[in-house]
Amino acid sequence: MPVYADNEASDVAGTVKIDPVVVQNIGVRTAIAKQESISRTIRAVGRVDFDEEGMARLHPKVEGWIEEIRVDKTGQNVAEDDILLSIYSPKLVSTQQEYLLALNNLSALSKSQFEEIRQGAEDLVKSSRERLELLDVPEHQIQELEQTRKIKKSLHIHSPVAGTVIRIGSRQGQYVTPKTELYMMVDLSQVWVYADVYEYELPWVKLGDEVEMTLASVPGKTFKGSLDYIYPYAESKTRTTKVRLVFDNRELLLRPDMFAEVSIQSDTLNNAVIVPAESVIRSGSRTQVFVVRGPGKFEPRTVKLGIESSGQVAVLEGVAAGEEVVTSAQFLVDSESKLREATAKMMDALNSSEGISEDDSRSVESHKGMVHGSEERTDHSQMQMESHADMEMNEQIDGSGHGVHDHD
Repeated sequence: MPVYADNEASDVAGTVKIDPVVVQNIGVRTAIAKQESISRTIRAVGRVDFDEEGMARLHPKVEGWIEEIRVDKTGQNVAEDDILLSIYSPKLVSTQQEYLLALNNLSALSKSQFEEIRQGAEDLVKSSRERLELLDVPEHQIQELEQTRKIKKSLHIHSPVAGTVIRIGSRQGQYVTPKTELYMMVDLSQVWVYADVYEYELPWVKLGDEVEMTLASVPGKTFKGSLDYIYPYAESKTRTTKVRLVFDNRELLLRPDMFAEVSIQSDTLNNAVIVPAESVIRSGSRTQVFVVRGPGKFEPRTVKLGIESSGQVAVLEGVAAGEEVVTSAQFLVDSESKLREATAKMMDALNSSEGISEDDSRSVESHKGMVHGSEERTDHSQMQMESHADMEMNEQIDGSGHGVHDHD
């Protein structure tokens, strides 16, 4: 006799057999479980900001007046050691005079017979030159002073870094002090991006994660960076934690205060069994998928899931690579499976209830016989009583009839 799939004893409870026409009508679609790498993607909104390590604030080290300003526009790019402005300071003038006197003194005492005198003259020249350097007098002007032996009224202030001027704190003719901020510059070749990560996603984030970013102002381009720092405190209003991302900006396409969409690729899982997320049915504490076991035959499988990303989910237990899972209309299949499973359990309960022992059957029959015998005895006694009453009534009638006849 042929053995059909529906009659196999190894079937899992809830396995459904559906006619292929019905499968076509309800729109069942399937997908093959694949073995590949998957990583969890955390999406957030980011804000572009300056790289704080590339920022520089320039203050004068002496009091004086701005004689000439060469960089006078915000947003202007400057290279390292470019001349920003020239300043007249009485302190710088006196320091130049001291250096010239030290040079003249060294020239006069360089041929002295006393070593201590020559050494003292050399130390005086060295200390005077160091004082000019500490006041940020540029090297080329110190060399010019040594050659010409003429005091410069105004001295140059050079840019300490290469970058973009974002703030100017002085103008030509202004009196400045060491408290005055002349310029604020920042290097925009690298920028920081701040993003807010929710508390439930924070365990998946770690330093060094790869990050992708897109901006509405630069359509079609994806910027790649890395996660550089996770701040040790949370925001009380949004219940999020701020993270810092680093991006290369040599093309200067990223501007501070721009908003961006950030995707953090974290927790990569290699050689995982991947199925579409839509194939998973989550019902209470149980998570399951339906695996195709044959034409129109679907078997429910309880699975253990891993990370989920981009519409795909990793299956840790329950499904092997190469198996076919249902991705659409699985809720209709699940309803039919639940009905089949409930029906099977009900039939098992009925079959177990029919297995009553023969002794119980005999005792039931004996009880029925006793009841029947008691009923028969009751009926017989009643018949005897009714018969005796009828005889007495007939005798009375006969006696009364005989007396009347005699009287008549």
